[in-house]
Amino acid sequence: QLQASGGGLVQAGGSLRLSCAASGGTFSNYAVGWFRQAPGKGREFVAAINSKSGGITSYANSVKGRFTISRDNAKNTMSLQMNSLKPEDTAVYYCALDLSFTVVQTAPHYWGQGTQVTVSS
Repeated sequence: QLQASGGGLVQAGGSLRLSCAASGGTFSNYAVGWFRQAPGKGREFVAAINSKSGGITSYANSVKGRFTISRDNAKNTMSLQMNSLKPEDTAVYYCALDLSFTVVQTAPHYWGQGTQVTVSS
């Protein structure tokens, strides 16, 4: 089970930190990722981090250099630090898990509920 939190309303240029708490299973075995879905658009990949130590990350070009994904295996949590936010980052953000680092970036097996991020101009 995945529980996302941390969404809200922020002005352009501001920052937000999303968190996702996982329960059930061995969290460290899973690659984790974030997706987002803007109004009227499909769900798109944002960022992912591999399992275990989390030394490998992947980002969508649109967020590279602004967003940072991380994980804390001791706390069974994952986070997405979002800086220099833009109005086009407005979306519902979803956390996700999969045993495969490749699959977590495309069609992860487990999804959390979304958290709304709104960036005003």
